[in-house]
Amino acid sequence: MNIIRKASLPDRTIVRIAAHLPDLIVYGDFTPERPSTEYFDGILMFVDISGFTAMTEKFSTAMYMDRGAEQLVDILNRHISVIVEKVLIFGGDILKFAGDALLALWKVERKQLKNFITVVVKCSLEIHGIFENQESEEGLDIRVKIGLSAGHIKKLVFGDEKSYFLVIGQAVEDVRFAQSMAQMNDIILSPNCWQLCDRSIIEIERIPDQRAVKVNFLKLSPTYNFDEFFMNCMTYMKYYPSGDHKNILRLASNLESNSDLELSLQKYIMRSILKQIDDKQLKGYLSELRPVTIVFVNLQFKGKETADDIGQAIQDSSVYIDSVLKTFKGQINKVFMFDKGCSFLCVFGFPGEKAPDEITHALESAVIIFDYCSQIFKIKIVSIGVASGIVFCGIVGHSVRHEYTVIGQKVNIAARMMMYYPGIVTCDSVTYSNCSLPSYFFKELPKQHMKGVAEPGPFYQCLGLNEKVMFGMSSLTCSRHEDYPLLGRNKEIRLFLYNMKQFLLAKSSQILMFEGVTGYGKSQLVSELGYLAQSEDHRIIAIGLTKVSIHQYFYTIQLLMGSVLGLDTCKHYKERQHNLEGRVQNCLDEKFYCILNDIFHVQFPLTREACTMSGEKKQKEIEELFMNILKETSKTEKLIFIIDEAQYIDIISWEFLEQLIQKLNVFLIMSLSPFVDAPCKSANAIMKNRNTTYVVIGEISSKDIRSKVCLDLNVASIPKELEMYLVEGSCGIPLYCEELLKNLHHHKVLIIHQYQPEEKSNVSWHTLFKNYTKPQMNLNLFSFSANEDKVQVCDITPGVRLKNMSPPSTLKEISLVQLDSMSLSQQMLVRCAAIIGLTFTTALLFEILPCWNMKMMVEALATLVQSRIFYCFQSQKSLRLTAKRKGATFEVHHRSMALKSSSKIAGREDEDMCVIENEVTQCRIMRFCKPIMQKTAYELWLKDQKAALHVKCARFLEESAHKCEHCGSRDFIPFHHYAVDIRLNTLDLHTVRKMIHTHAIKRTEEVFLSKGRLSKKFDILRDDLSPEEIGEKILYFFDITLNKITAADEILTPIESCQCQEVLEFVLLPLAYHFTVLEELDKALYYYLEIVAGYIGLNDNYLAYIHLCEGERLLKSLKHDKSWCHTFESAIFYTLKGQVSFNVGQMTLAQKMMRKALKLLKRVFPYTCLAVLLQTNVEKNKHAFHMSQQEEDVTPPGKKKLAQLHQQISCLSSLWQIYSLDYACHCKYFAHLAAMMQVNSALETQDNFQIIKAYLDYSLHSQLAGYQGLWFKYEVMAIENVFNKPLNRETVEIIAYVAEKLSYIKYMMGYLDLSIQLGFRAHGMWQLIKDPNRHYFVLQRLTVALFLKNRYQKMIEVMEWMWSFATIEEHAISQGLFYFTCLDILLYAGFIYRTFEECLEFINDREDNKILKFHSGLLLALYSDVAIWFARHEEWENFEVFFNRAKKLVHRRTPSFLFCEGFSRYMECQVLCLQKQIQEQMENVQDIGVELLKNLENLVAQSSTGPIFHPRIYHLMAYACILMGDEENCNVFLRTALQICEVQGNVLERSWINISKRWWYSDEVSEEDSWLQIVLRLPKWNEIEFDDNKIKNVEQNKFRFKITIMDNY
Repeated sequence: MNIIRKASLPDRTIVRIAAHLPDLIVYGDFTPERPSTEYFDGILMFVDISGFTAMTEKFSTAMYMDRGAEQLVDILNRHISVIVEKVLIFGGDILKFAGDALLALWKVERKQLKNFITVVVKCSLEIHGIFENQESEEGLDIRVKIGLSAGHIKKLVFGDEKSYFLVIGQAVEDVRFAQSMAQMNDIILSPNCWQLCDRSIIEIERIPDQRAVKVNFLKLSPTYNFDEFFMNCMTYMKYYPSGDHKNILRLASNLESNSDLELSLQKYIMRSILKQIDDKQLKGYLSELRPVTIVFVNLQFKGKETADDIGQAIQDSSVYIDSVLKTFKGQINKVFMFDKGCSFLCVFGFPGEKAPDEITHALESAVIIFDYCSQIFKIKIVSIGVASGIVFCGIVGHSVRHEYTVIGQKVNIAARMMMYYPGIVTCDSVTYSNCSLPSYFFKELPKQHMKGVAEPGPFYQCLGLNEKVMFGMSSLTCSRHEDYPLLGRNKEIRLFLYNMKQFLLAKSSQILMFEGVTGYGKSQLVSELGYLAQSEDHRIIAIGLTKVSIHQYFYTIQLLMGSVLGLDTCKHYKERQHNLEGRVQNCLDEKFYCILNDIFHVQFPLTREACTMSGEKKQKEIEELFMNILKETSKTEKLIFIIDEAQYIDIISWEFLEQLIQKLNVFLIMSLSPFVDAPCKSANAIMKNRNTTYVVIGEISSKDIRSKVCLDLNVASIPKELEMYLVEGSCGIPLYCEELLKNLHHHKVLIIHQYQPEEKSNVSWHTLFKNYTKPQMNLNLFSFSANEDKVQVCDITPGVRLKNMSPPSTLKEISLVQLDSMSLSQQMLVRCAAIIGLTFTTALLFEILPCWNMKMMVEALATLVQSRIFYCFQSQKSLRLTAKRKGATFEVHHRSMALKSSSKIAGREDEDMCVIENEVTQCRIMRFCKPIMQKTAYELWLKDQKAALHVKCARFLEESAHKCEHCGSRDFIPFHHYAVDIRLNTLDLHTVRKMIHTHAIKRTEEVFLSKGRLSKKFDILRDDLSPEEIGEKILYFFDITLNKITAADEILTPIESCQCQEVLEFVLLPLAYHFTVLEELDKALYYYLEIVAGYIGLNDNYLAYIHLCEGERLLKSLKHDKSWCHTFESAIFYTLKGQVSFNVGQMTLAQKMMRKALKLLKRVFPYTCLAVLLQTNVEKNKHAFHMSQQEEDVTPPGKKKLAQLHQQISCLSSLWQIYSLDYACHCKYFAHLAAMMQVNSALETQDNFQIIKAYLDYSLHSQLAGYQGLWFKYEVMAIENVFNKPLNRETVEIIAYVAEKLSYIKYMMGYLDLSIQLGFRAHGMWQLIKDPNRHYFVLQRLTVALFLKNRYQKMIEVMEWMWSFATIEEHAISQGLFYFTCLDILLYAGFIYRTFEECLEFINDREDNKILKFHSGLLLALYSDVAIWFARHEEWENFEVFFNRAKKLVHRRTPSFLFCEGFSRYMECQVLCLQKQIQEQMENVQDIGVELLKNLENLVAQSSTGPIFHPRIYHLMAYACILMGDEENCNVFLRTALQICEVQGNVLERSWINISKRWWYSDEVSEEDSWLQIVLRLPKWNEIEFDDNKIKNVEQNKFRFKITIMDNY
């Protein structure tokens, strides 16, 4: 029978309410009487669907956020809705959805049962037919079991404010029994149903030893018209759709509005559903995988009760259960009635109802309900199971009939515990572990095998809150471990030590209170303080309280006094009584001993005097006794009381403590969470006491998080990616870090293995950044010793994307509590912000918020900022600074705050909110305080909702997807968007034009210079001028340019500095993310490549690598695309890979990537020497052709061609530098070819800037390689191209680049004076241009050049510029360069600008910085300088540490002056090492010396080593020679070095060489000339800066190389 009903449903509130209820209720009698009953006949169908619970568990434990409720609800409802539809078509009424089962009813008259059983059997067979032919999905094999029964049924309606209903009776028991007998795909008829059916039609199979039968099929004759039979039957169904309504599935889905009916029906709907019933997205909003606590209550009756008796018992129970749950934000979700009594499925933590301490509330409710229901007369046994965890909470069913339900393993576990452990309250291990009740409230139960529950873990009986508390069970919750140090609490320990000192010196009490929310490590802190407080005459009493402590009279003092009196260790009350008697005999009359019985659980005989005492007098007597005992104890011992979780101290105990600190000298240390309610009067008095130090503890630092992770994993180091994930995700909160680690361990993300040194491993792209960050603490467990192979390190499983991982349920629950405490509008704002990402702009948020005005958004944001959901920032720089600074520990002065009037405080609150609103209005950037909140809120959306919002975000952001205005608003990859079409398909032509305009792409004639302008040779650089005269002309040109820039009417330089980092983080990264979610992979790849190019420009190679890996994943997904766009993107991908490899010193890998890219770009680079020679000739001809074409008008290349040429230039520029590093002779020709090809590609672009850069690169290469006839020509050609150009922003940038590049070239070639002059001009220009990524290198080279000239005053001035720049911009590389120069000053200049200790602290603090970590040249220089310092001090152990660090970086060579600086110092370390080895007469020392000399000679011969480094190298070679007894060569090298110094003007090196020469050949050796003595007299800069004589004298403070001549050379 096929009936298709697709009529649309009316959108009325009553219809949406009716969809949650069966016709039995919708069309029922709404009598106010409770309980009310109704009797009728009918047929029941119970359908059990297998597989959903397992699937729910699979989704709830999924690793990634893209596996969530939307997929689950889609699969669930796709299967359940077909069952619902079949039942409705066949005239049934869906009574209840019980998780993954449902109960249906055909309410008919008795005489119609026979025919209707046939209809229901037909319906059941069709349901089976659907699932037998359906393919499984998501690993899900859906099968159904169906039980049928018929007979008398009773409807019971009960409740009070909320109404519930049940169907009870024998038919209900029968249908449950029938279903339990069914196997997969079976239909079982109960005995009564078999008796009542038409046996001639139904073919059955007998079940052994049972009266129930199994249905096989219907025996219908060919002439039997079932459709006609069915329609005749339906005429007896009052509410079956027919006539005008025949096209709808359910008559109730067409109800007209009726306010009375609507109010009646609302009573059957849960609170959380009613709150959202008018939301058209109701189904999606409420469907989620959510951490909740399930409380299953089962009531079993005595067996002989009438239906009325049972009804009244259920009524009484339900009213009481409802009232208890309402107090703690729990709700009854379902009520069932089967053979094992009546069961209530109660849930804590539904959407909008999440509350703190939910699990504890659930247990408390369970015990209260158990106690009450156990006393209801008709109830025999009460059983309750409590389980906590993630379950599916959502709307299950069909659009016309559905219910809100919970499905999951935790629901099953709670139900099984309720059945397998009758008569008690039980809970699972998760509930036991996460509640805030003490462990002695529970008893572990014997294990039982439970159907459908594999490895459930231990179960516990909750004994209740009325059990007597035993002594010895209230120690601190966190014990101290010797091998697990307290991390990040130095300030707290200092405060403790100060207060301890005050306590010991003063004759008054001291109170130290630490406040912090859950997870901050308060318990571990007070445990550590207890250890530190230990001493011979100190009596330390430490107790830990729990939530129940606050409800127990005088409980805290009871525990403290029990410990003082030594009762906590007594095993029996008699022992306790004996000890107590001995302690109080001198303080209390024996006849009053019995007043201590309730306090200490002893049994002193009752006396008449004690019994007649009032309660108040007894309390006074006890307090006086305790005070006297403590007074006597304090005479011999210093009393230190430590109370953990002090917010749970009861009021009477607070009052006693207040008196105690006034009368006696005690030290009271407390840890507490913020008070939920206002603290009592005595607690307030203690907080305001003048001797109270109240401390709010903050988050721990990133370094401490790293150390904690290493300790928890028992490894020496962790990957940088893991560190960043945990530091960001934990927000400095230890608990968050632990939960994130547990989640990673659960998903098998972490791999622990032995450390493999980098030089022993094969470097590939995927191991390029397999770096390890070490804990900051010096722990023997984690030291990288000489035997590194035995050190354990942690890695991440390949392919895992940490940033996409779903948050652990424990942390998700914390976020849900916060979300549910917000208003609906605030929740919507947080959820929309979560779509954008962790950090977002207010402009984009306003764009995607539905129907909000700006005022609404600002007010909501201000509230959320105040409640620490969001941070707000005015700039990306302030965001970076805040991200580095965790919320620090601070003191709160309650005493001074109390002096302010309450009216002032109230006024201040309003004023504070206005201030926050103003800040929000001014700020542009917002960020979630906790990433877990963002991930949790994000997961609440359904897939289609997320997709719509991601599209809105992408449309908004694409208009800004380019470099900042400062950088010309161009693509990060030149002409990228011309070569690849990445526009959103939905954009209209107007939007496209707007995008092109915002990209600021200039017309061809504006960007490219004409051929005449390019080739013109100006008279200013005539051929008859000497190089010196040309130099003067050039300097004059730069001076004139600077003057023009500053004097120009139009603005030739940017108003703001470069904002490209902000564009990357707030535009491109979100765009790549949005397109990835939308599965627009080509667009996502485009933006990831742009991001990588941007981060390379910012020198952040690590982030470039991370995003390249994302791009690689996308590229593999698009591998079947054979278009030119895809080929070009692949070429860019390899180019960027090569650039990252090049920047981190992996030249072999870089060369391989550049060659791959060039091949895709149709510019193949040859592999053999013969091919190089042939290609060189080709390129020479091509070069001559391009040069001859400059005077002619040639059509410029198209945009796609330009994009291709720019990538070729990038690859070739890197290639010639890579080959210049190789010692092999033939590599010189490879380098020359690459440089020439770069020039030709640049000429082909007709882009002035590219041509100038290529000319200068070619000039540098020619000078370094020794092509003396070429370099000057190309240098002049480059300079000519910038003369007489109209000044605009682009020209100014080109001129600044030329000045900077020339300064660098002149420095490398040893022309120090000219380099300095050019450097100052470049500095002036870059300062005006405001480009920090170019400026800092100019300052560094200028500093070094001035250093070599001994121009210390000017050098220090430049260094102060550098320091100011480094601190303002938070620029890691600049800070590293600054401290490198400070170390050089210490080692070579002879005075102190920054102390060695400060420099060393910087290195230890920042060496794991994600930018510095991979800057091999700078780190090599820093490590080598520190190693030299220790070597000069003969601290060889420390020397080895830093020398070995430097040694690991040597193979990561880069063709930069900084690497050359670092390598020359590394060679100095080796020379100093040689001197030590000769002194110790080591074997093979001669071979070591010869090898060292050979390496030094190779360094001089290497083309990438500029002449500026030659004097230092020759100086070291001379020292190596004299150590080996070779004076002749020593003199040769010294003379060579001095000659070069004279030519270069290298004053620093010349003076040091002269000192060495005198020292080595002098017979007199003074102790004052030893380095240890020199260091003692090194002056500070501020002592000599104004005295030229003192500055000149520091030249003598040079290190003297110690002479230990080898005997057998």
